[in-house]
Amino acid sequence: MLFKKLLTIAVAAITLTFVSSCSRTVTRVDPTEQIDISGNWNNTDSRQVAEEMTTTILNAHWLTDHLSEKAGKKPVVIVGFVQNKSHEHIEAETFVKDVERAFVQTEKVRLVQGGKKREELRGEKADQQTNSSISTMKKFGLENGADYILQGSINSIVDALNKKKVVYYQVNLELTNIETNEVVWVGEKKIAKYIKN
Repeated sequence: MLFKKLLTIAVAAITLTFVSSCSRTVTRVDPTEQIDISGNWNNTDSRQVAEEMTTTILNAHWLTDHLSEKAGKKPVVIVGFVQNKSHEHIEAETFVKDVERAFVQTEKVRLVQGGKKREELRGEKADQQTNSSISTMKKFGLENGADYILQGSINSIVDALNKKKVVYYQVNLELTNIETNEVVWVGEKKIAKYIKN
């Protein structure tokens, strides 16, 4: 009888410990709030780098040169491939979207779609040729051609010893004149994170 009672108490204590150790608390936070949990690349890094680099791009000489050569006509920019060469799995598309958003918000350049989204748009136009009325059908050959393409990479270096590490991120971007193949702007942004366990 005593054994059964002790066994029941032990099972209850183990169950309570297991349940309490598995409980999780979720708190909603402002997406712009800077929170570093793991020390890895995160949404704050992506947003800050995109905003800083687009500000730098749009204050560089290439833009004033373009505006003076084209009688004030805004340049058309396409954001191309940004390659993740870092040690982490970084979804580079999130960074690309942050750059595109920053470009659109400044209204200093015109932005056109690239990559898979451009192909999807062209597929929709092709579908409209047979399935839409003539008055609403969108025609081929009327896209805005990009004047410049922005491309780059996200790189990292890790220096670690025992329970300490420093992670260096470097984002490199280049803006190239598509017609002349001239690189008109090169920029980089570095981030260093010291992580101690």
